[in-house]
Amino acid sequence: MRVVLGAAAVIGLALPALAADAVPTVAVSGGRLQGSSLTQGGAAFKGIPYAQPPVGDLRWRAPQPVKPWTGVRDATAFGAPCAQNAGGRALEISREDCLFLNVWTPELPGPVSRGGQAAQARKPVMVWIHGGGNYGGTASSAGFDGASLARRGVVLVSVNYRLTIFGFFAHPELTRESPHHASGNYGLMDQIAALEWVRDNVAQFGGDPGNVTLFGQSAGAVDADVLMTTPLAQGLFHRVIAESGTVTRNPDAATLRMTALGAVMAIKNEALSYSDAPLLAEAEQEGLALAADLHAPAVGALPYLRNLPASDLLKAASGRKSIGPANGITVDGWVFPKPPAAVFASGQEHRVPLIVGNNARERTPPESTAAELSHAMEAMYGPLAARASALYGAAAPQAPDPLYGGPATQWVVDTMYRCPVVAQLAWHAAAGNTAYEYQFDRAAPGREAVGAVHGAEVPYVFGALTGGGRGPQYSAVDLEISSAMQQYWTNFAKTGNPNGTGLPPWPKFDAATGAVLEFKDDGLVAGQGLRRPFCDLYLENVKRLMR
Repeated sequence: MRVVLGAAAVIGLALPALAADAVPTVAVSGGRLQGSSLTQGGAAFKGIPYAQPPVGDLRWRAPQPVKPWTGVRDATAFGAPCAQNAGGRALEISREDCLFLNVWTPELPGPVSRGGQAAQARKPVMVWIHGGGNYGGTASSAGFDGASLARRGVVLVSVNYRLTIFGFFAHPELTRESPHHASGNYGLMDQIAALEWVRDNVAQFGGDPGNVTLFGQSAGAVDADVLMTTPLAQGLFHRVIAESGTVTRNPDAATLRMTALGAVMAIKNEALSYSDAPLLAEAEQEGLALAADLHAPAVGALPYLRNLPASDLLKAASGRKSIGPANGITVDGWVFPKPPAAVFASGQEHRVPLIVGNNARERTPPESTAAELSHAMEAMYGPLAARASALYGAAAPQAPDPLYGGPATQWVVDTMYRCPVVAQLAWHAAAGNTAYEYQFDRAAPGREAVGAVHGAEVPYVFGALTGGGRGPQYSAVDLEISSAMQQYWTNFAKTGNPNGTGLPPWPKFDAATGAVLEFKDDGLVAGQGLRRPFCDLYLENVKRLMR
C-alpha cells in the first residue's frame, strides 16, 4: 500500500506554555534544579547528575547514588560527554565525570509534592540512548534536542553513559572485588541507573514512570535491545524502539576489508555472530591484555589502573576503535546471565512492544573483489555460501541497485542490519509480543549517491532538519517525513501502537508476512517480506549455528 504524504501530515501541536517570566524549577532526588523555558512552551533541564562521578575508586564500579547538593543547581547547559577517543571537540571536552542526563517537558507542573502530579495527567516518557559503538558519542548534543518530540506530548530524557575502556572493561581483579562476581558492562549499568532515576524523578517533570519508552540508534539501539534481556531492568521501561541496531550483531565489515572479515569470522566461534556477547572469561582475558599494554603489575593491578590518568587509558584503548563483539557487552553472569540473542531465541526477553528497523544502505564497505566477497560468505554461511553467492551475484557482480547499492554493500547491510532485524522481530513476535518493522530509504538531499546511510533517520526523528550552509538542503518532503516519523514514534510511546489519525497504517510484524513500513522519497509504503530471499537464507543460517 502506497500513501503519499501531504501538507496535512505536518502536525502542529499547541501545548500550554510557561509564563514568559517564569523560571522553571523542580525538586529531584539530589536537590533543586533550575532549567530554562522553551520558546514554544515547556522547559528543558540539562546536565542533571544521576549518579556520582565514576572517578578515583569509583572507576569500574557500579554507578553510585548521586550525593545531594545544597541550593538550586543550574540546569541550563549540557554536562560533559563521557571520556572517549572520538577526536576533535568531543575529545577535548570529554570527561570521566559525565553521568548526566537531560529532560525536556512540554508542560512543567506547578509546585507539587515529591509524588508529582496526578497519575492520569502525566505524560509518556521517552528515554534516548545515543549511538557511537559504545566507544564514542554523547547525549550532550544539540542534534538530540528533545523539544520537538516533547511538543507532541511526551517527556524526553537523554542519557550519557560510560564509554570505551571506562564503560566496557572486564578484569579478574574487578570480578573478585565485585559482590556479584562480575565485571564489565559499566556503561549498561549506567543506563539502568538512569532508568531508575527516571522511575524515581520523572513525575516531577510531568512524566509517567509507568509508561517509559527506551529508544536508541546504532549502539544505543543494541543497548536498548540487550536491556530487554537483563533482570536488572525488569519493569523500568515498557516499550522499545531500536534504530539500526539489533540483539544479533556481526563484525563491522565497513571498517574491515572483506578478506579481514572472512579471516575474523573463520577463527571465531561461529555462533558468536549470533549469540554475540562473549562470556566473562573471554572478556577478562581481553582486559588482562589491555592491562599488560598499560604495564600494570600482574598482581594488584587495580590500584595501579585506577590511578592512571584517563588520557593514558584512552591512548591504550585507541587502537580498539571497535571494542569487540556486541559493542563490548559481556555475558557477566550478573547484568547478563545469558547471551542476549539466546534469550530472544528462547522467547525469554521482557514482554514489551518493540519497533526495530534499519536504513536501506547503512554501510558501504571498502572496495572488494568477487573473491573477497565469496571468502566472507564462506566464513559466515559455510555450507549455505553457494546459495548466498548466487543470490548476491558474487561471482559476476551486477550494476549497483539504486536503493541498496552493489553486492558487497547489500551483503554487509543484510547481514549486519536488515536480516538481523527480521530475526529479532520473528523471535519477539513468536513469543506473543507486539512487533513492528521499518526501513528508512530517504537519502539526505544532495547525498543521493551514497543512499540512506547509517544515522540518516536521526534528524528526522528529532525534528532537527535545520539544513542550510554546507549541510543537506531539506525540503517540504523531508519535513513531512520527519513529522510522520515523530508522530509514529510518540504514538508508540503513548500506546504501544504507532498508528494514529492522519498516518498511513503501519501493520504489525509477523514472521509469515514480514510486514514492514518503508519511509520512501515519495511517501510511505507498507509492504511484506523485505528482501525475503536474502533474509530467509540468513535466518536459515542462524538456525544452523544456534542448534
